[in-house]
Amino acid sequence: MKKGLYILLFIFTASVSAQSSFGVKAGLNYGDNGEIEFSDFENAGKDVSKGADSKVGYHMGVYFKGDLGSFYLKPELLYTKTKSSYEYNNENADYNVSKLDLPVLLGVKILGPVHVFAGPSFQYILENDFDGVTIGDVENEFTLGAQFGAGLQLGRFGLDVRYERGLTENEAQVLDLNNPNGLKRVDSRPNQIIFAVSLDL
Repeated sequence: MKKGLYILLFIFTASVSAQSSFGVKAGLNYGDNGEIEFSDFENAGKDVSKGADSKVGYHMGVYFKGDLGSFYLKPELLYTKTKSSYEYNNENADYNVSKLDLPVLLGVKILGPVHVFAGPSFQYILENDFDGVTIGDVENEFTLGAQFGAGLQLGRFGLDVRYERGLTENEAQVLDLNNPNGLKRVDSRPNQIIFAVSLDL
């Protein structure tokens, strides 16, 4: 944990010492969380794992960009809402996760306004809920993911698309084990494509 804080402090110091800009951003996420595990009553109650159907979520927040010549460092602080849809025992239900995201991206300008970037994404889970079922808090409130993508910078306006994958195993257990649908646990790791617009202030 201390090592991670030192890395973040180094990144922040490097960004501040460089030519920098600050801005706001928002956009849409399209993806899903991980698998659910449930008892399939049509097959003698056998435990089954099943993936999610992708649904649209959203994010909004701020960023700080430190220009390092052809490279840049870009920490972001975002409020993110993700949603997944699951079908089990002939029923459909949504799993919603609210979190704070802190991507720390290293980017490079490759041709005119075009740039590519990648980096870790530190995540803090604020809330999770599953339709019709009482579930507990996720196993780990702090998790780690990875992002990479490409974008365009047109003056003060930016557009980017990126892929995010959660790396830390993280799941929530069902508290009501006598629920009629036999749901046992749900994985909260994101797997999504993210579209965003940004504005330098």
